[in-house]
Order: sequence, then C-alpha cells, then structure tokens
Amino acid sequence: MVEERAFWLAMSGIDGIGPISLRRLHKHFGSLAAAWEAYPADLLEVEGVGLQTADAIAKARRQIQPADLLQQHEQANPTFWTPGDRDYPRLLLEAPDPPPMLYYRGIVEPAELSGVTPMIAIVGTRTPSDYGRRWTRRITTTLVNHGFTIVSGLAEGIDTEVHQSCVAAGGRTIAVLGCGTDVVYPFSNRGLYQKVMQQGLIVSEHATGTQPDRMFFPRRNRVIAGLCRATLVMEAPEKSGGLITARYANEYGRDVYVLPGSLDNPKAIGCLNLVEQGAQLILGEDKLIEKLGMLPQLDRPAAAAQSTIPLNLPPDMQQILLAIAELSQVSNPEGVCFDLLVQKTGLAAGSVSSSLITLEMQDLITTLPGMRYQVAG
Repeated sequence: MVEERAFWLAMSGIDGIGPISLRRLHKHFGSLAAAWEAYPADLLEVEGVGLQTADAIAKARRQIQPADLLQQHEQANPTFWTPGDRDYPRLLLEAPDPPPMLYYRGIVEPAELSGVTPMIAIVGTRTPSDYGRRWTRRITTTLVNHGFTIVSGLAEGIDTEVHQSCVAAGGRTIAVLGCGTDVVYPFSNRGLYQKVMQQGLIVSEHATGTQPDRMFFPRRNRVIAGLCRATLVMEAPEKSGGLITARYANEYGRDVYVLPGSLDNPKAIGCLNLVEQGAQLILGEDKLIEKLGMLPQLDRPAAAAQSTIPLNLPPDMQQILLAIAELSQVSNPEGVCFDLLVQKTGLAAGSVSSSLITLEMQDLITTLPGMRYQVAG
C-alpha cells in the first residue's frame, strides 16, 4: 500500500495546487490518496478546484507514480514531514495552509511536535537598536529558563540575538529558513547554524539545495507563526518581516506581544501599530511569564478526557468526542478543525461529518465558525 505522504508529495508538485487547496482536497475526500484516484467530476466539487486544476491532477496521475516519486525524493531529502505523518507539528497542522512538505535537520523533540512543550516565536528587525538587542537577550533567556522552546528565522538582527541567547542558555531553539535546510543564509551565521542544529532544529518548506529567494521569506513567516502558541515582536519599523509574522499569528488565533518603544525610534513604530491592533505589551520578564503561564495546557490526562464521554454513544462517536476533548486545548478558544479530527480518528470524512451533526444535536459539542468544534459545557 502506498504511503499517504507519497500523495502529499505528488500533489504538492502540481501547478495550481497550494497548501489551501491540498487541505480542501484532503477534507473533501478524507485522504489525498482518495483525491488522487478521484474522477474529474468529483474533483470539481471541491471549493477552488476548476477544470484546469482537475485536468492537471488527471494528467499527473497518468505521468507520475507517487511511490516511485517518494523513493526518489527521500534519497535527496531523508528527513521531512507531511501533514499525513503522525509527527507533523501539531500546532502547524491547525493552520489553514500548513506546508505540504516540512524538511528538517537537527534533533527532534517529540514533546515540541505534540504541543506539550510550548513554542514561542521571537522576531524583529534586521537592524535593531541596542535597546532591542538587550531586551531580546533578556526575554529569550528568561523564556528558555522557564522551559519554552524559542522559534525564529536565523536572519540578521533580532533573529540572531534570539538563537545566540538560546544556545548560550542551553535551551532548545528552532530556525525556520527561507531556503533549503542545507543552505546557510545569511552565510555570516554559518557558525550559529551549526549550533542551532546541534541544540535544536533547522526547518524549511523548501527541498534540499533550494537557494534563498525574496519571495520565500514572507511565506516562511507563516511557518514561524504557525509553529508557535505566541509571537513576540521585539522591534519592527512600519515595514518589517516581523509584522508579517504577527499578522499570521493573529489570523491563526495566536497571541501577539510587542516590546514597547519610543515614538522617536522608527524601529518601534511597527510594534506600536500592533498595539493599536490588539497586541499585548511586554512589561518585563515576570509579567510576560505570568501572561504566558495563563495559556491553557495542551493535554489533559487521558483518563480525565475519557471521563467526559457518555458510554451509551456508538464507538465512532465516542472516538470523535474523545478526540475533540483531547485536542481542544491546542486551539482553545478556536476549537478543533475538521481535518484534524479526520486525521486523529482515522475515520472517513463522511463518517466524521455525520457523527458531528449527531453530537451537536445531542448538545455534546458546539460548532464554531470555520468548521471547528469543542466539547459543550
């Protein structure tokens, strides 16, 4: 039987199919393996899939053997995840547009991938002030000492301060690149790149050998935001990649914090604009830790979750309700998305959909905007 990840690889290479389309196809058919075999007429039922895309899928099916493609790809890219893999980062999977391929190098920590160990993004300008650098070091070191894993982009400036502070404090750090995981950019950070790989992870949605490109970096920022439960912007002018990361964090329902700065400092204006949009202020290490400590725990003991499940429900419904109970903390208050329930339970999409309707009619779950679900009560 061909692995599901082979179909994520094959379909992600088809022109006109991006991460959002892949999610829609997966949601509609229950798996990309089923989508790969679907008739064009059935493909046209998927939102955003037109004749051109359906024809492209049919053409790819005639030309590509997913199993062979996967074998060839793994030779050059031995370590990567797809959304069909159990180890795909849990919070990133909650985003509406998770990368179909996420390559990595370094030391994998399962507790980070499952969401048990909280990850926090710290980003900002490539040309920070001394004030921005100093507070970046202070905040990063404090978070590391409290057990957080820190995510940034290995760029010059704030990102460099973040990774260096993590390494110096002996903490875990993840660098998200806008190039292949084997490409060091900027090259001035080659030593830091090695230290991060020895003490954390290098990740990217780009395959081995991919060189940096300006158009890759804005999309890279969505991965930084998607991996993390909160994003901290330390210093950012009105136009900054850090603001893009904050925008994605907002879209994903994650908290955004900013370091307050002076109106006389152009590098602080972007942060002040974020405050106007609802971001929270960083008012010192202790207050930040207190606020981050209020983030809900991502996992409850299995026994506690199990105790909320009525025993008179059919097995499939018990399984779905238990999955919502176990996963709801990860996206609270946004709820658990449909795709994640299908993946978690392993049930057919149609079965999950009909069970959700019944569970809602019995007042056991609540449906939230965006086809998200949480346990009622």
